[in-house]
Amino acid sequence: CYGMTAITALTAQNTCGVRSIHGVPPQMLRDQMDAVLEDIGVDAVKIGMLHAPDIVRTVAEAIDRHALPNVVLDPVMVATSGAVLIATGAVDVLVRELFPRAIVITPNLDEAALLVQRPLRSESDMEAAATALLAMGARAVLVKGGHLQGEVVSDLLALRGGPSLWMRAARIHTPNTHGTGCTLSSAIASYLALGQDLVQAVQSARTYIRGALQAGAQVRTGKGGGPLNHGYAPQSMVLKPL
Repeated sequence: CYGMTAITALTAQNTCGVRSIHGVPPQMLRDQMDAVLEDIGVDAVKIGMLHAPDIVRTVAEAIDRHALPNVVLDPVMVATSGAVLIATGAVDVLVRELFPRAIVITPNLDEAALLVQRPLRSESDMEAAATALLAMGARAVLVKGGHLQGEVVSDLLALRGGPSLWMRAARIHTPNTHGTGCTLSSAIASYLALGQDLVQAVQSARTYIRGALQAGAQVRTGKGGGPLNHGYAPQSMVLKPL
């Protein structure tokens, strides 16, 4: 895959937390998206932090204008450090404008709880939240259960009109989880771009994330929660010789 970006916001942050957020003007975001989409084109899209309502609308318009496929929406609302990353008025716009346009949304427990407006403390709570999020317009929901206690991490993939699938794995004990959710949604989009269906893409992405967490588990970067090791096995990412 060849990854391209359009910056929605600038953040001042480190491994300990987020200090400030500066949103990109909507026209600048529109120009970035049009520049890469009109030149290169895309096979899948991952959407992350959208701080303000006008930014959400700008992205939704681009999805329609360019008929973008395989949109993976990570509704980034709360940083690993606990900082809130989205303006209050943007949540309703995000649900209305982007849930129906995405092939899957990937909230963690805190984000899912914010969206359904109730705490999530168990797997049954996750199931109820997934049902509610599908009713809010999502076509598929991956509720990530990493914030629940226990030695097994359970994620729930719920499909509208289809079965739900629990995906479980042993917990990897490490402080280096900064950006795990962002990486997972990006990996899902990458595997969709390579032609996998949604269930396969989620399973492949989870396998990749586990390897990255294990490879970076003992690395010390900064004073807080460090990142996972994204490039831990570059040869495994090569699909065919150049």
